[in-house]
Amino acid sequence: MIKINENFEKIEASYLFSTVAKKVAEFQKNNPDKKIIKLGIGDVTRPLPKVCINAMKKAADEMGDAATFRGYGPEQGYGFLRNAIVENEYKGLGIEADEIFVSDGAKCDCGNIVDLFAKDNKVAVADPVYPVYVDTNVMAGRTGNYKDGKYEGLIYMPMTEENNFKPELPKEVPDIIYLCFPNNPTGAVLTKEELKVWVDYAKENKSIILFDAAYCAFISEPNIPKSIYEVEGAKDVAIEFKSYSKTAGFTGVRCGYAVIPKTVYGYDDEGKKVELNKLWNRRTCTKFNGTPYITQRGAEAIYTKEGQKEIKENINYYKENAKIILEGLKEIGIKAYGGVNSPYVWLKTPNNMKSWDFFDMLLEKANIVGTPGEGFGPSGEGYFRLTAFGTKENTIEAMERIKEKLNK
Repeated sequence: MIKINENFEKIEASYLFSTVAKKVAEFQKNNPDKKIIKLGIGDVTRPLPKVCINAMKKAADEMGDAATFRGYGPEQGYGFLRNAIVENEYKGLGIEADEIFVSDGAKCDCGNIVDLFAKDNKVAVADPVYPVYVDTNVMAGRTGNYKDGKYEGLIYMPMTEENNFKPELPKEVPDIIYLCFPNNPTGAVLTKEELKVWVDYAKENKSIILFDAAYCAFISEPNIPKSIYEVEGAKDVAIEFKSYSKTAGFTGVRCGYAVIPKTVYGYDDEGKKVELNKLWNRRTCTKFNGTPYITQRGAEAIYTKEGQKEIKENINYYKENAKIILEGLKEIGIKAYGGVNSPYVWLKTPNNMKSWDFFDMLLEKANIVGTPGEGFGPSGEGYFRLTAFGTKENTIEAMERIKEKLNK
C-alpha cells in the first residue's frame, strides 16, 4: 500500500491565489460582459527590457551553433551571472561568487530551503505572511495541526497597525525566522537599525534568518537596506533570497538566486557546526540541473547600463501606480499602508468588514480583484492587498470604480 505524506492534508485550503483564481473564473463565467481588473496576484504587466530580450536572442543563436552550443551548465549558475550579481548587488558587502546560487525564482528557493533543516526546528513567521513560508513547513511536518486559524507548532509574530506592521521579537525562541522586507503583503520596511535587532537576536540564540528580499528594487528611502548583509553580523546568521521577477519582469522567464554565506552554520545532533553553503550545494547538485543558459544571459543583461535604465523605468511605472492607489483610497477615507518602498498597498477594510467579504463585494460591485488579508494569516483579517503591477490605465480605472462604488 502506497502511503502519502499526511502533512499535506494538514493544509486547510488550496493555495491562496488558486482560490482567488477560482472565484474570479466563476464570476467571469456568470458575467461574461464584465471587464475585470486584476490587482490581486503580484504578476507584472510591463514587457521585458529590450536589452534582456536581445541577450536571450543572442544566447538562443549560440545554442544553434555547434561551436557555441551548451548542454548541462553548472547547477549553481554560470560564473558570468554569479560574478555580475556579486559586483552589482553585493559590492563591498563581502559576498563571494560561490555563495550565490542561481535558481528559477525566489518562491522555489524559499520552499526548497527547508530541506536543510531538521523536522523538530521551531519556525517563526511574521503574520500576515507570504503563504509559501508556512505551507512548505506544513508539508515538511514542522507545524503541527491547524486549529482556530493557526498551526499549533508555528510561532506567529503579528504585524498590525499597533506595531506599524513590524514584527516584534518572539517570546518563544525560534530556530528558523522568516523575514520579508519590503514586506509582502503589507509593504512595510525595516531600517538598518531595526534589522540589526533581529541579527543580534539570531546570533544570541543560534537561530537562522531566512530573508526574502524579492522587492528590494522598490526601495527609495536611503535608510532602508536592500540586503540584510548591509547589517553587521548578518553574514553569520542569514540566508537571503532575491528574484528578477519583480525587478526585471521575469515572472514568466523564471530566474532568481539564493545567497548562502560560508559563515552561516547549522548544527548536527552533537552540536557540531555544519556549513549550510555545502549542504545547499549538495542539495542543488542532486535535485536541480541549473537555470537555462539563455535565461541567465538575459539576467546578466540587467546589469548593463542600458539594462539598469530600462529596469528603473519599469519600477518607476509601478511605483506611480502604487501612488495612484494610495491617494485614491485615502481620498475616500480608507486607511492604506505600504506602496512607497513596495509595489503592494495594504488597506484596512471599511466598517470592519471581513476580508473575504470585501473581496466578494469588490468583485461584484466594481469588478476588481484583490487579495483578502486573511489568506496571508490570522493577523491579515480585516485587511486587503492591492498590487501596483497592473497597467497604468487599468489602475486609474480601478480607482475610479472604487471611488464610485464604495463611496456611496
